[in-house]
Amino acid sequence: MDERPFRILGVEQIAVGAIDQAPLRHLWVDLLGLAPVGTFRNDVENVIGEIARMGHLPFGADVNLLQPIDPARSPRVHRPSLNHVGFWVDDLPAAVEWLTARGIRFTPRGIRRGAGGNDVCFIDPRYGGEGVLVELVQAPPDVIAALRPSAPTSA
Repeated sequence: MDERPFRILGVEQIAVGAIDQAPLRHLWVDLLGLAPVGTFRNDVENVIGEIARMGHLPFGADVNLLQPIDPARSPRVHRPSLNHVGFWVDDLPAAVEWLTARGIRFTPRGIRRGAGGNDVCFIDPRYGGEGVLVELVQAPPDVIAALRPSAPTSA
């Protein structure tokens, strides 16, 4: 197998969904103490969301609390409740090209700007994720520098 031209650096986010965000917010923000850092709405993706952060970036991670705009329309962000897992990647275009060449399929919209402002792409859960929606998120330079494994030191 060719050498992989990208690295997964860490967990960027997990996303959980429900018909109503209020119970999600109650658990993640009110009870567990994650810090609310933003909200978003995306009509194309049929979602209203709130971003709650644990820790501090680049070492923290976000929990996206998702609610469908229209529960009868796809995508249904509340099914399953654990909607997706997002990973920081150091070179998103290289990752998509390399994985595509190895049979992984991505969702139809390809690489696009995500709710957090970084480029994102989703591995189709039917063709590579074994039912799990996986999001690859282009890490910004400071996250790459902080999370890239350092070279081993000699003793």
